[in-house]
Amino acid sequence: MPLKLGIRRCITAACLALAAAGTASWAAAKVPGPVTEASAAPSTSGAPMPFPVDTVQFEYDATVTMSDGLPLHINVYRPKASGRYPVIITHGIYGKDVLWQTAPPYQAAWEKMSQKLPGLCDGSTCQFMRWEMPDPERWVPQGYVVIHADSRGAGKTPGYLDPLGARETQDYKELIEWAAQQPWSSGKVGLLGISYYAINQWQVAALQPKGLAAIIPWEGAFDAYRDMSYHGGIASTLFSKLWMNTQILPNQHGNGASPFVDAITGGPAAGAAIPETVLRGSASSLLKDMLAHPYDDAYYAQRTPRAERIVVPTLSAGNWSGAGLHLRGNLEAYQQIAAQQKWLRVHTGDHFSPFYAPQSFAVQKAFFDRFLKGDETAFPDEPRVMLTIRDPKNGFRERAESAWPIERTEYQRWYLDANQLQLHQQLPQQGHSASYAARSDGLSFVMPAADTDREFTGPLMAHLWVSTSSADADFFLTLRLLDPTGRDVTFEGANAPAVPVTQGWLRLSQRAQDPARSLPYRPWHAHQAPQAVVPGDPYPIDVEIWPTSIVVPAGYRLVLTIQGQDFSFPHLTEGLFRGSAPFLHEDRDPTLYGGTNTILSGPQQASFLLLPFIPATRQDRGGAE
Repeated sequence: MPLKLGIRRCITAACLALAAAGTASWAAAKVPGPVTEASAAPSTSGAPMPFPVDTVQFEYDATVTMSDGLPLHINVYRPKASGRYPVIITHGIYGKDVLWQTAPPYQAAWEKMSQKLPGLCDGSTCQFMRWEMPDPERWVPQGYVVIHADSRGAGKTPGYLDPLGARETQDYKELIEWAAQQPWSSGKVGLLGISYYAINQWQVAALQPKGLAAIIPWEGAFDAYRDMSYHGGIASTLFSKLWMNTQILPNQHGNGASPFVDAITGGPAAGAAIPETVLRGSASSLLKDMLAHPYDDAYYAQRTPRAERIVVPTLSAGNWSGAGLHLRGNLEAYQQIAAQQKWLRVHTGDHFSPFYAPQSFAVQKAFFDRFLKGDETAFPDEPRVMLTIRDPKNGFRERAESAWPIERTEYQRWYLDANQLQLHQQLPQQGHSASYAARSDGLSFVMPAADTDREFTGPLMAHLWVSTSSADADFFLTLRLLDPTGRDVTFEGANAPAVPVTQGWLRLSQRAQDPARSLPYRPWHAHQAPQAVVPGDPYPIDVEIWPTSIVVPAGYRLVLTIQGQDFSFPHLTEGLFRGSAPFLHEDRDPTLYGGTNTILSGPQQASFLLLPFIPATRQDRGGAE
C-alpha cells in the first residue's frame, strides 16, 4: 500500500488573514496548574503506517500521557529489527505531520534549500521532511529511533499553547524519560533540531531528564530576553508578529482555518476544529506578553535555562549571518554551560541548508554515535571550536580553534573622530561632536583601507559618548564592509537575502551594566530598570555588538554606522528585507526616540570601536604550523 500524502494548497485569502491577524487579539486563557515531577504514563500505541524504507517501523499518532493527564501526540520511527536503539527526539510547535515542501509558509525555504542541496532527496524520498526537524528516513536506517512530537496546544496535541513556557518544557522532560524506558530504547536519548527545536533543547537539558545523553542545539537562542525579545532593551517586534501569525497560530490545535494538511491522512494537521472563542482563549499572546515585560524579569527567567545545570555532551552550532536567535545564544551558551564535553561550530548562510547538508549530517551522526551509541572511534580528535572564516575576496573557509574567543585575539581600539567621521587607532587630540536626526541614515565612521588583508573574528563592542535632545534615545550600530568602489559587501542572512557584517543596539535609559557578568569585550546590561536621561547631557555607553568573522581585504574598508532606527542598505530601496529584517524594532514612540542624537569624540570623551583582530598564522599564509 503506497504512503498516502494528502496535499492541499492554502486559500490565499485565508493565509493572508492568518498572517494579518493581530497577536494581541489572542487573549490568554487560564494557565494550567502547577508543574509536577511525576513521570509520564505509558503510551497508547499509534497505528502502524507504510514507510518508504522496508526496515523502518512507523507508528503514527501515538500518545504519551503527561503527568497532568494531557495526551501528548507523537510519531515514532524505529528499526523493525528487534533490539534496543538510541532515540532522537524533536518536540515542538510546527507540526509532526506537516510536509515541509507543500506547507504555504515554508515552500519558499524548501525551494531555496533544494537549489542549494540538489541531492537532498537522493538518499531519502523526503516524504517525512518536517520544518527544522531531522529526517527519519536518514536516521532510522543508521540504527536510531526518531520521535517527532506535537507540543502542548500544537498540531494534534490539545491543551494551552504557550511556546517555550514552563509546562511545555516539563512535557519535554517527561517525554524524554518515557522514551528512555521503552523496550525498543537503549536508554539514551539525544535531541536534534533547528531554531525552536534548539531553544527548547537548552531549556529541557537544564531540567536534567533521566536518559538525556547528548544535545545538538542548531542555531537556537539561549537568553529569552537578550536573544529573542529585546535587543539592548529595544523590543524586537516584527519577528514576534510574523512568527506568531504565520507559523505558531496556524498550527494551533483545533484551528479550523489552518492551511496545514496532515501529510499522512490528508486530514487537518491541527486536529478537529474547536470553537473560535475557545481557540482564542487557548493560546498565550507572544507579542502582548513580551511588551508587558520590558525588563529582564521572572517572565524571561522562566524561559532562560540555568547554564550551570546543562552538563550533557553538547554540540552547539551557530550562524554568523543570523541574529540573536541564530548566533548569540549558541556562543553564550557554549561559554556558560557546565558540560565538560562541549563543542562549538559556527557556519554562515541561510538557516536550513547547513543543517541538512551531507557534511553536517556526518558530523551530527558521528557526535551521536559517540555519545548515544558509545562508539569511541566516532567524533575522534574533533577540535573544540570550528569556525567558518568569511573572506569575501578569497572565499570562505573552515578553521579549527582551541577556544572561543580565539586565544590569540588582539583587541584593537578604533577611535571615532566626530570631526572627520573616521576610525583611527590613534586617539583624536581635539574634542568634536557630530549630530544626526534619529530617523535618518545617521552617521558613518569609516576605517581607512589597508594594503594587506586583516581578519576580525570574535566578540566586539563600542564605547561611545552620546547625548540626545529627547528624554531617551535608541542607538542602532551596524558594522559594514565596503569594497574599493564604495559599495556595500553583503552576506546571505539566516532569514534575509542580504545582511551586513554585524549589528548591535542599546536604549540609552538601559545603559546600566552588571559588572559581575560584563567582560572587556562584551558588556552585560542588567535591563532591570530605566536610568534617567537628561536631554543634552553626555553619557558614556557600552554597546554589545554581536560577534562576527570578517576578513577585510586590502583596499576594503570597515564602516561603523550609528542611527536611531533599523538599518537598511542604501542600494536596497524596496521590500521588507533590506538589512535588518525580520528583526525590526517597530512602533517606538517618536517623542521619546525620535530626537537629535550626538556622538562625541576626543581625549576627554573617547569613543571607540573594539575589534577582535586575529593575527595571521603560518597556516593562514599557506605554510605549516
